[in-house]
Amino acid sequence: MLDLSTVFMGPYAAQILAEWGADVIKVEAPGGDQIRGVGDIANAGVGPVFVNANRGKRSVALDLKTDAGRDVLHSLVRGADLLIHNVRPSAAVRLGITWEDLRAVNPRLVLCAFRGYGAGGPYADRPAYDDVIQAASGVASAQAAAGGEPGYWRSAASDKVMGIYGAAAACAALRAREADDTGRAVEIPMFEGMASFMLLDRQGGWLSDPPTGPTGYPRTDSPHRRPYATQDGHLAVMMYADKHWTAFFDLIGRPELAEDPRFRDIGARTRHINELYGLLADEMATRTSAEWSTILERADIPHGPVNTIEDLFSDPQLTATQFFHTVEQPGLGPVRLARCPIDSTTSRRPPKPAPLLGQHTREVLADAGYPAQQISDLLAAGVVRAAQQT
Repeated sequence: MLDLSTVFMGPYAAQILAEWGADVIKVEAPGGDQIRGVGDIANAGVGPVFVNANRGKRSVALDLKTDAGRDVLHSLVRGADLLIHNVRPSAAVRLGITWEDLRAVNPRLVLCAFRGYGAGGPYADRPAYDDVIQAASGVASAQAAAGGEPGYWRSAASDKVMGIYGAAAACAALRAREADDTGRAVEIPMFEGMASFMLLDRQGGWLSDPPTGPTGYPRTDSPHRRPYATQDGHLAVMMYADKHWTAFFDLIGRPELAEDPRFRDIGARTRHINELYGLLADEMATRTSAEWSTILERADIPHGPVNTIEDLFSDPQLTATQFFHTVEQPGLGPVRLARCPIDSTTSRRPPKPAPLLGQHTREVLADAGYPAQQISDLLAAGVVRAAQQT
């Protein structure tokens, strides 16, 4: 498959597909994906964000703004099953990578086009990044539901959610192609995707037309919903089912609360969630985190530590499941990479490094049938770029 996308969303989708076994060729402009230099490590254009969104791929550096560059791309398209990009519709026309352009070269190709907004709407050709979509889709305003100002998740969540959507959409389109041997175009718009994502638990009374109540979800909107302060730190506790709350009320010596009209079932607890979570917060402050962990574990009540990102590298669960691997990263040396989180009964693939810019240009063009002299001519003309071989 060919990955023409940049930054987060498309590269993450392609990286997931690489983890699932796809041979992913990342086609980059001669200057490289702009995300290469972002992060604490910016040596050789392989910063941590780039590595984590592009591991396991091969890289070809290609100038699509030239006729010769587009000819090279079309040569690669002829042998591809899938192409993804996150280029706006107007730019796709200029670069010759619209669905009409690509299917004329390879009628069996599946195209997955990531967009900011869906075709046919007034925003269709607008630029979009994660913050803009978090705001438009209701994510930012939802952070103010418990009081305070709108805010963004401290992660590029829209990009990552839509990357997962895109990987799934690509697999579905490739599977559908098996039925008719015909390519198809798939559009993955960020705004529509994140709107759907948010509505799942926040549509509330607006499910009915006309609305019968407010939007939102009382449990997640409660100001008391947070990691709970203990005597010496914080602990996450999540009780949902009747059996969890009954067990907790027994633990704190107040079994009668299980029959309290405010708390006796999930509907009542939802209506009185602030009282319930306030009670929980008060109780959590009476013991240490270790004491609560022992008690909650014994009662089979869901709970867990409040890890920092640094804590993940020594977490007992992730250590036991061999989640992290040390890999030799070109341009950096040994790095710690997370493996694919999905396990299969037939295989568990260790992570592979991300490519240097143009690291595989010669190899990929040779595989596409280009003779060595023609590759050298393309390099000399600046149509393609290859990493220095060491």
